[in-house]
Amino acid sequence: MRTKRTTPRSGIARRTRLIAVTTGLVAAAAFTVPAANASDASTFTTSQLKSANSSVLKADVPGTAWATDAKTGKVLVTVDSTVSKAEIAKIKRAAGSNAGALEIKQTPGKINKLIKGGDAIYASSWRCSLGFNVRSGSTDYFVTAGHCTDGAGTWWSNSGHTTTLGTTSGSSFPTNDYGLVRYTNTSVTKSGTAGSVDITSAATPSVNTNVIRTGSTTGTHTGRVTALNATVNYGGGDVVYGMIQTTVCAEPGDSGGPLYGSNGVAYGLTSGGSGNCSSGGTTFFQPVTEALSAYGVNVF
Repeated sequence: MRTKRTTPRSGIARRTRLIAVTTGLVAAAAFTVPAANASDASTFTTSQLKSANSSVLKADVPGTAWATDAKTGKVLVTVDSTVSKAEIAKIKRAAGSNAGALEIKQTPGKINKLIKGGDAIYASSWRCSLGFNVRSGSTDYFVTAGHCTDGAGTWWSNSGHTTTLGTTSGSSFPTNDYGLVRYTNTSVTKSGTAGSVDITSAATPSVNTNVIRTGSTTGTHTGRVTALNATVNYGGGDVVYGMIQTTVCAEPGDSGGPLYGSNGVAYGLTSGGSGNCSSGGTTFFQPVTEALSAYGVNVF
């Protein structure tokens, strides 16, 4: 594993990153975090749920992720192994009279952006898994995670930086987690597939949709969507919103890769999570439709 580096941002030590990407044809990969079980249904008003949701963000505890669970009628808060009992109590205190609307579930491991060094597509000091190849008119690009493109200029296909792929032309992280790279090397073959599936469209999945995730570290794995519009606090000021939460496993190096369906529909870009592909995990994905809309590009 490559030695990690940090880059200061607004006085806050930025997270380290080592990223992973598929070699050869530009396809993609993903992350993971163990899933939580639902509890008994309770009745809370929309206003109470909204207030409880906001209170978790206000508590600002790294290693937490949360989303309103329509099945239980509560805000499901997933906490990783670094979150202490005192911090859980802090979250509940922040919710005040709406604390009963919170369902706290623990997940093993640490919620990270799952990034590490290794062979794949490289920026100057790290590597990442690519998401989907996209186009605008006759110009070719690929989308990946914003925490991969954040601070990156040129991208190469090898660690020796001898074969250029292209340059970053858009990046949004935190709040969102998507980025855009424009191909400058016309000799590189661009495939419209993710894994072995031909991608023909993009959409937002529903809860319980069966999904596939492909990454340069762990290959292809499957799972299901457990929540939409999840908020994830990675710490250090890195909070992302509107994420797709799933049960798909992933490991460091799968960051930025694609989430998709067997029907050829693109769903998301791997953002982060916890767990591994031996014991399972919970993963969070940036909805790809938001990235496509922001950059005016389409899958093909």
